[in-house]
Amino acid sequence: MHAPAEVPPVPQIAGRERQLTRVARLLAAATGEGPKVLVVTGEPGSGKSTLVDWAAAEASAQKVRTLRVRGSEGESGLCLAGAHQLLRPLLGAMDGLPERQRLALHGAFGLGTAPETASTDPLLLHLGALTLLSDAAAEQPLLLLVDDAQWLDLGTLDLLAFVARRLDGERICLLLAAREEAVPARFDRDFPHLAVGPLERAAAVQLLDAQPTPPQGRARAQILQQAAGNPLALIELSLALAHGRTGPAGAATLPLTRRLKNLFAAELPALPADTRRALLLAAAAGTARLVDVLRAAPDLAGLEALLPAEGVGLVRVADGQVTFRHPLVRSAVYQAASFSERRATHLALADALTDQPDRRAWHLAAAALGPDRQVADALADSAEHSRSRGGHAAAATALERAAELTPDLQQRAERLLAAARSAMYAGHPQWVADLTARVADVTQEPRLRAEASLWRGWALGVTLAHDEALAVLLPVAEAMADPAPALALGALSTAATSAYNSGDPFYQGEFARICARVVEDDHPVDAAWSHAALHPHTQRADLLLRLERAHAAMTPDSVGEIAAVGATAWILDETELAVRLLGQAMDHLRRTGTTGTNATVAQALALARFESGAWAGTQAAAEDAFWMATEAGADNVTVGSSLLQATLHALRGDHEAARVLAQQAVRGLDLRKSRSLHVRYRHALGLAATVAGDHGSAYDLLRATYTRDFQPLPVHYHASVYYLGDLAAAAVRADRIQDARSVLEAAQYSLGPTRSSRVHAVVERAAALLSAPEDAEQHFLGALDDPACTQWPFELALTRLDFGEWLRRQRRAAEARPMLSGALEVFQRLGAQPWAERATAELRAAGAPVTVPTAPAAELTPQERQIAELAAQGLTNRDIAARLYLSPRTVGYHLHKIFPKLGIRSRGQLRDALSPDAAPSP
Repeated sequence: MHAPAEVPPVPQIAGRERQLTRVARLLAAATGEGPKVLVVTGEPGSGKSTLVDWAAAEASAQKVRTLRVRGSEGESGLCLAGAHQLLRPLLGAMDGLPERQRLALHGAFGLGTAPETASTDPLLLHLGALTLLSDAAAEQPLLLLVDDAQWLDLGTLDLLAFVARRLDGERICLLLAAREEAVPARFDRDFPHLAVGPLERAAAVQLLDAQPTPPQGRARAQILQQAAGNPLALIELSLALAHGRTGPAGAATLPLTRRLKNLFAAELPALPADTRRALLLAAAAGTARLVDVLRAAPDLAGLEALLPAEGVGLVRVADGQVTFRHPLVRSAVYQAASFSERRATHLALADALTDQPDRRAWHLAAAALGPDRQVADALADSAEHSRSRGGHAAAATALERAAELTPDLQQRAERLLAAARSAMYAGHPQWVADLTARVADVTQEPRLRAEASLWRGWALGVTLAHDEALAVLLPVAEAMADPAPALALGALSTAATSAYNSGDPFYQGEFARICARVVEDDHPVDAAWSHAALHPHTQRADLLLRLERAHAAMTPDSVGEIAAVGATAWILDETELAVRLLGQAMDHLRRTGTTGTNATVAQALALARFESGAWAGTQAAAEDAFWMATEAGADNVTVGSSLLQATLHALRGDHEAARVLAQQAVRGLDLRKSRSLHVRYRHALGLAATVAGDHGSAYDLLRATYTRDFQPLPVHYHASVYYLGDLAAAAVRADRIQDARSVLEAAQYSLGPTRSSRVHAVVERAAALLSAPEDAEQHFLGALDDPACTQWPFELALTRLDFGEWLRRQRRAAEARPMLSGALEVFQRLGAQPWAERATAELRAAGAPVTVPTAPAAELTPQERQIAELAAQGLTNRDIAARLYLSPRTVGYHLHKIFPKLGIRSRGQLRDALSPDAAPSP
């Protein structure tokens, strides 16, 4: 296709044909199909900003509206500074937003219409931004351009990541550029990346020849060698040569970025003193606002002072902005100044920013010569402002610097711990570990050191370092058992999660020894989880009493206690209670935006929903947990949520996708020290092999959930038990019954005298499948006789299917048909297609006339089904959007795809179409 004649052609870029093709494809996705997010990475000077500018020009030619933001080191500590820059052109349209979203945006950007004491709900803020963008895109497609993302504040990165994951159905695309060594964690691996590497020699030559004074001869070869394909270095070195300057001897051994910074600073000595001072003010200010420079130095001749710098191309002054030619120019200007010059500059900016206390505090901190109580207090106040608006990362940054400036060592340690707590809520375990490690250097106070170890243990635990976490947490619990039992139980409760994930039975003895020393009566919630996580099957009677006491004692508005009691209920197979409590905890966490803990609770809720048969919501919940964990660095949840999704794929018949997803989830990981994930991985692959008809491999994979000892032991003392039924079923088909019997006998021996209804049913199903024909029936009946087993519909349906098959083979077809029919109904409702097909075949063999249409709802994706179910309840698009944290336009987009899949034309037909008995339209 040719561009319209009236639109001038967009200039091409030497050596970047592949990159331009990818960016053009991204632009096309704004109004069509394809990925709507692209992350451009490369070293400084590689041409990322040039690609961003090309995308803006191309978007203009295609009538696509552009919104831009460029990260700034100076504003990286200011919560949502980048988001304000990006959304500023749209803020006039906020009146059209739902009230709570509008107030969230007003509060976050300090526009004065929200109460000063109100805490901004991060999810409402993010949803408001998404809705604002979606409404704008309805009028004209949008391209969001983000440059120098490595310097954006974390609040903005959170907002951008939220938007990026919800662009399906929107006429919006996002291009984000960042330095390759500093790609923000929210974008480092979960979106398509486009590397902008060194130019090939031919392209580098082409770029040199395009310079005003192309280098020739030996100098040309030197530049090509030293630039190593970096476009900015090629341009700048050519410019230096034209000015009669060359690099010092041996400069080729220096890192490229160092050479470029030195080159940029070389322009400064020849500039007038006032110009250098104005440039330093602009560099230190952290923003591009010209007014900051003018206010900080009223004695300067205003714009005239910057003219020499603009003349040599260091900066561009326009529209009230002072823009450096490249961020490295700003860095070079700043680093070329002496400390005394930088300090005087920051003090001048602080004096000019008395009406902006947060920015003023940061400039005073930069000018501080040492500990300064007043500046530290100001930064702590700034941290509180950020925290109250949901900016936990900005709060942690401010508290960390405040701690460095705090003279009193006790208060310094307390601020480091407060920073660690905010960093945890922001979802940064490595940062938490760094902060807590410094507490030991400033205080010998046992309680503060113990609390630091507790947070450090949490950070280790969410990153798969379970043994390391326990090595930190268990000594804390033991040391604090007498002087601070509450802290000791807190450490034990945190350690219990790592002990469970580790699965090493050694820790059961260690916990028993330490728990015997701790007075637990006043802390029933921590005590219940600490015991349940270590002995879920062998101490059930005592644990149920502990669960009852914990449930009665938990504080209704304490998300930590609600989640702990919910987790205790889950591990004890009190699944209905677990779903209810974990749902309450998740609702609370969403309101407060504590991303770091969202991931772990989200995964626990996803597992409980899966077991309860709420598969439609499980997929979406597992995906949410994955994204939260990816942002938080919670590797345990990243892997676990992927394995849950793989399990769902297998159960629904897509064995290849299940296998690929499971293998990708654990690639490069050693799961021997994370036994809970190890057995779940084996189970997912075993189910995939079962669906593929490879029963030998299925048995081997499921058999790996138990050891190969003479008396097999569960690889994981809790999770392995639930796979006995699937292991037995695979053994029958693979003719490995004798080996499976040895596993079952050992497992029964290891279980306690009091078993949950679920465990009892699993064991009885396995026994029925592996028993002699004359003994099977009593075990099948034993697996089906407890009404409580309706809490686990899929497992109950499997037992009914197996029993129905057995009855038919015993020529008792009339008795088999009700069993098989009940199983089929559950399989169809859940979308477990392979098992539905088995049940259908058995019903027909049992003489039942079966017509099994493909339920239209089975064709929906989990998110489509969730939207369809809410719409069937009468919710509007805006109601659904608020519930699911999407934009109304995205909801409409999904409904537009849902109606044809269901063969309907209106919302009023949704309820009938979603019925398990719904037949496809002719």
